Amino acid sequence: MPSETRARRLGERIRQELADLLARQASDPRLDGVTVTAVEIDREFAHATAFINALGDEARKQDILQGLTSARGFLRSELSRRVPLRAFPQLRFRWDESFDQASNIEALLRQVREEDERGRSSA
Repeated sequence: MPSETRARRLGERIRQELADLLARQASDPRLDGVTVTAVEIDREFAHATAFINALGDEARKQDILQGLTSARGFLRSELSRRVPLRAFPQLRFRWDESFDQASNIEALLRQVREEDERGRSSA
C-alpha cells in the first residue's frame, strides 16, 4: 500500500499539471477561469478526485462540471504523459465548496461584529 506522503505528493503534482492543462490546452470555453484547488488520490491510486472552483452562479458550476466530464479522457491522457505512473488513476471532479463556506463564515462574523458594536454604542 502506498504511503500517505506519496499520495499527497502525487496529488499535488497532478493538481499542478491539471491546472496547467486547463489554462493552456483546454479548448472548451466552459473551462475558462477554472481553478484546481486540490487533488486527492485514493489508497490504491485508482481514482484522483480533483476539487475545482470558479466564479459564477449555479448554472456556470454545472457547465464547468459538464465540460470537465466531457474532457476527462483528454485530460487523463495528457496527465499520464506528464506524470509517469504504471497506471494513471481515473479522474473525478468535485466542486470545492470551501470558498463558499468561508464566505458564509466571514459574513456571519461580520454580522456578529456589527451587532456587538451596536450593543456597545447603545449601552
